[in-house]
Formats: sequence, structure tokens, C-alpha cells
Amino acid sequence: MVITLLLTLLVSSAIATEKDSSLLRLNDTEAAESFIDSAEVVVIGFLEGEDSHGYKELVAAAKRVDSVPVAICTVKEVWADYKLSSNTITLFRKADNHQENLVLAEAKKLEADGLVNFFTVNEVRYITEYNQVSAVGLFNSEVKSHLLLFANRGSKEYTELKERLGALAPEFTGKFLFVLVNGAVKSNFRSLNYFGIKSKDLPQVGIYDGDSDMKWLLPEGEISTERVREFCQSFLRGELKDMKQVGAEPKTEL
Repeated sequence: MVITLLLTLLVSSAIATEKDSSLLRLNDTEAAESFIDSAEVVVIGFLEGEDSHGYKELVAAAKRVDSVPVAICTVKEVWADYKLSSNTITLFRKADNHQENLVLAEAKKLEADGLVNFFTVNEVRYITEYNQVSAVGLFNSEVKSHLLLFANRGSKEYTELKERLGALAPEFTGKFLFVLVNGAVKSNFRSLNYFGIKSKDLPQVGIYDGDSDMKWLLPEGEISTERVREFCQSFLRGELKDMKQVGAEPKTEL
């Protein structure tokens, strides 16, 4: 009986190991579309198979970045739907309808650490917390207009406002990236100063337009969904460009 129990444990362990080392397989375009739609950010390895260069590294990276679902597609007819013709690891994100391709044949060196960096740099969400890593993805996006929520982590408004604006962000997909700037972090003081505000003044909401290098603050008052929506729409209608800007001189990054 002891031997049977040991054999059972060994088999269970082998199955678990095999399961842990594999990725969800997407066998047609419908499955791929459903997977892409399942989360704000997903990654698909368009690879010929589990023996392909990059597969083991992709599995290792997927285990380390559990906030991003990862799958594999070996069906080349599906690859064509995403304009891919060779082994490629692709990140899809909803915030700006972006498809970021890492073509393996063009990668000088491929390691799990590099893929983890690829995931995290490009992990732009409906509301993305600003830091040195996320800044790369934010400023590389084709969407150059940012709606910024300045709030101090730990304050009573922080979580509520983050959720409120995160729920509003899908309305402006492809028009704005919603960015959370934690005013309690010293490294973000430069961003606050750029808008002419201090940590004690928060929470506040601002708009930064990368195309014109201009910025504005939401007028004083409640940071409600309706007021922020109208603030964004006023920018899109071109009504803010005649308003006086706030803070420091314009520059190319926060």
C-alpha cells in the first residue's frame, strides 16, 4: 500500500510538472480572439512547436509575470491573420489597441529575463501606474495623450479614484492612456513639479499632450466620472489649447 501511494505521488508530480511546463494552445482564430479579449494585456507565442527556439524561455517568463496570460499558437493560418510569417512572441493590449511583436529571428539574444522585460515594459493597461519601467511603454505608444491621476498611495481617495478612472478609460481607447502617478514616491516629484503641484495638493487630474507638449489640470472641484469625462472630451474638441498651461516649461517626458 505504501508503494502504491508513492507511485501515485510520483505520477501526480510528473503530471503537475508537465502541466506547469506547457502553455495554453490556440488552434484557430476564434480561440486566439477570445484569448486576446480575455484580459487587458495578453501574450501569444506564435511558434512552430514546443521545440521551437524561444518556447522554453516563454514558459519561464510566463511563470514569473503571472499578471499577463500567455498562450501558444502553432497554426500558421492563424499567424497570417495577425500579419506574422515567422516565429514571433506578440503582446496584445486593449488600452491602445496595440500589437507589439518580438520577431525571434531578429532578436540578437533571447533569454527569460529579456522576455520578462518585454512583458513588463509593454504592460500598458487601462490605468497604468507610472514608474521608470512603465514610462517606456507609455511614451512609445502611438497614443500620445495622457490623462493623469495624481494621488498619494495610502490616502483614502487613492483606491477609489484608481477604480473610478480605470472604469472610465475604455471609453477613450485609442485616444488617451490613463496614468496613475503616486505622489507619495520621491521619484515622481519631478512629474508633480511639471504640473506645478505638490504632494500635499493631491489628488488632482491632469492632461498631457505629447504631440503639442502641452498640459492642463482639471479645475478645482470633485474628481467625478462626469467631470473627468468632460475634461477629456474638451481636449478632444480642441477647447483646452487656448487655456493657460500649468506648471513648469514644456518638455518631452514627465
